[in-house]
Amino acid sequence: MRPALLALPLVLALQTAVGAQHRAPSLAEIDRRFRELAQVQRTRATSDSMRLRQLSELYFEWQVTESPESATFIGHPGHDHLWTDLSATAIARRKREAGRTLAVLNTIDRQRLSTADRLTYDLLVHEGQMAVEQARFPGELVQVTALSGIQRDIPDVVSLMRIERADDVNAIFGRLQAFPRLVRQVIALLDTGLARGITPPRITLHGVADAVARQIVDDPAMSAMIAPLTKLPPTIPEDERLRLRERGTVLVRDSVLPAWRQLHRFLVDRYVPGARESIGLSALPNGDAWYAFAVRQYTTTDMSPSAIHELGLREVARIRSAMDSVMGQTGFTGTFGEFIQFLRTDPRFYFTDTASLLREYRDIAKRIDPGLIRLFGRLPRMPYGVIAVPAYSERNVTTAYYMPGSPEAARPGYFYANTYDLKARPKWEMEALTVHEAVPGHHLQIAIAQELENVPEFRKHLGFTAFVEGWGLYSESLGHDLGLYRDPYSRFGALTYDMWRAVRLVIDTGLHSMGWSRQQAIDYFAANSSKPLHDITVEVDRYISWPGQALAYKIGQLKIRELREFATNELGEAFDVRAFHDEVLGAGAVPLGVLDARIREWVAREKQRV
Repeated sequence: MRPALLALPLVLALQTAVGAQHRAPSLAEIDRRFRELAQVQRTRATSDSMRLRQLSELYFEWQVTESPESATFIGHPGHDHLWTDLSATAIARRKREAGRTLAVLNTIDRQRLSTADRLTYDLLVHEGQMAVEQARFPGELVQVTALSGIQRDIPDVVSLMRIERADDVNAIFGRLQAFPRLVRQVIALLDTGLARGITPPRITLHGVADAVARQIVDDPAMSAMIAPLTKLPPTIPEDERLRLRERGTVLVRDSVLPAWRQLHRFLVDRYVPGARESIGLSALPNGDAWYAFAVRQYTTTDMSPSAIHELGLREVARIRSAMDSVMGQTGFTGTFGEFIQFLRTDPRFYFTDTASLLREYRDIAKRIDPGLIRLFGRLPRMPYGVIAVPAYSERNVTTAYYMPGSPEAARPGYFYANTYDLKARPKWEMEALTVHEAVPGHHLQIAIAQELENVPEFRKHLGFTAFVEGWGLYSESLGHDLGLYRDPYSRFGALTYDMWRAVRLVIDTGLHSMGWSRQQAIDYFAANSSKPLHDITVEVDRYISWPGQALAYKIGQLKIRELREFATNELGEAFDVRAFHDEVLGAGAVPLGVLDARIREWVAREKQRV
């Protein structure tokens, strides 16, 4: 999700539509307010808690102003007409300003804050420190990967834009008109990356140009970039609807499609052929330090790559033993490798049509819902649905993912299931996948965070990967409590998913810190998992393209398991799993060290209460 600016006439037109709802501050105004807060001396008129509240509000405004796509994503008004500015000047400015939050926090005495405010303070410190460290590395040069980039993010953002009245369409028009500038900025960054040798590995880029090509449609009216214009509300008169759709079609024809073609030519002619052949992040300048930072950022721990690698080897061995046991329960008499081949190829484990696959996912979700009350005292109000991954990205994304909803935009959450290549979508993985992506996994956790009360707005949208994905993986084990995994194949599927995250610890560190080849990673994955070979290849390319991110799942899961075991042992018969889960989720996503402290403090309070 990236960047650009609007033509002045459309900006002026849009101000009428959104100005009454929310006046978005300018970056200059935000910078002035940061400097004023950092210079304020403690006085009785401005308490530490008041300054922290002001900083929290300013930090959120800065986030949505610098990243208008994020504002659209969470339903925050006033920014839907813009893209993030990816010019060299804007990037340099953001790197210079990375320490502004810490400068303000240095004027606030943490000891004078309430317990709730101290948590907010600590989260802002973590965010500020990560921003300063991240500014050391040229991540902005890697604008497209197999998993993310303009070819996927931009259509997704546009699809989330809401239209309630005719004036709201101006925001879409603004983004369509500004799209060529965004593409030029992306190409300039990619070109700089080529010159400096800072690109994704070439082997992972095979589908990127194709993803762009799928945006180049013959009929402008069929472009994904004007999808919201096909769903205009009935309150807009029919003749006005026709006019608006025609205007959108013209902008796609004259601005959007030429820009997509320009990007496609650049990718095919220059970028992909010129991308690096090396695999690991450590092969790049300062790559070892860059990877070590990525590990800290995604795991929110100080674990080294070598320590994580060894942990992964132990987890793989533990889970493999459990898989052997479940394999025996099926009555299969062959070897582990033969059993894997059986699971990958036997027709009984696969649907032959997309509708049946989606229907089964929806049935699983509805079977789960009634059992949640036994595991949680608090459940979210926001609904969720199960839909297919968009056709323009289905070939290059993983088996499924979750797209958060937005209370502000009245948009439900969605569990996206990949229906591409049904022979790679086995039935035995569906229960574990639904638990992870929908409930009690991502939807439940993220929706609860979005519905938190009396916390700064930025905290409702924090997405620490170790917490979010750690919770999703931990949730898979709750399937047993929810009446899932009743047959040995589904139990094996759940173990396959646990193994999937364990091999990541070995493979990700192997690729980026220990010189592993891509084929070595694929072979290791295939030897220890029943996942289809297509999924394995996509996954390995994901780890290559996104260093460190895949480590967060297992690290987070193990921390939550550790804390549950600690609470169970300390509280004995007084342990209440519903209260434990509510405490884990009750502050939104937090770094694992913060979660550890919260649960230990909760256990101490519970022991005193008993």
